[in-house]
Amino acid sequence: MVSEDPGDRLARARTAVAAVEDPELPALTIADLGILRDVTLRDGRVEVTITPTYTGCTAMAVIGWEIEAALDRAGLGPALVRTVLAPAWSTDALGPDARAKLAAAGIAPPPAPGAVQGAAPDAAPACPRCASARTELLSAFGATGCKSLHRCRDCREPFEAFKAH
Repeated sequence: MVSEDPGDRLARARTAVAAVEDPELPALTIADLGILRDVTLRDGRVEVTITPTYTGCTAMAVIGWEIEAALDRAGLGPALVRTVLAPAWSTDALGPDARAKLAAAGIAPPPAPGAVQGAAPDAAPACPRCASARTELLSAFGATGCKSLHRCRDCREPFEAFKAH
């Protein structure tokens, strides 16, 4: 039996893990979100390091299970999934593609790093449907802890916004 090159094994593991979707934001993968911190091989075993979007994020257990399942499907399991809290995750980890995917899913993305110098971090987000800046906060809590609920004053549609932090 020919054993797989460790570099190829690691590349396959990274590809499999990067494709895991966030269960609360299925428009994004864990790589898009920036919660996937590292994928390594230690003694032939795949080790994955992830960081929650906030301490106590209820999706982390499901994400861990989905990572293990993705690696099993790729023939790379069993794996070790580690959750680390430092350095803390922030919305700065969301790249332009992730922000565009959120908007396409009807979720207002947080401002890009440095996009609104001096603006309040809790400034009203633009409507992801009509782009109006005339929006109002309905609830600080949306369907998940990382989102808030808003309504557009122009198109009158409700929408969620990803909280900046």
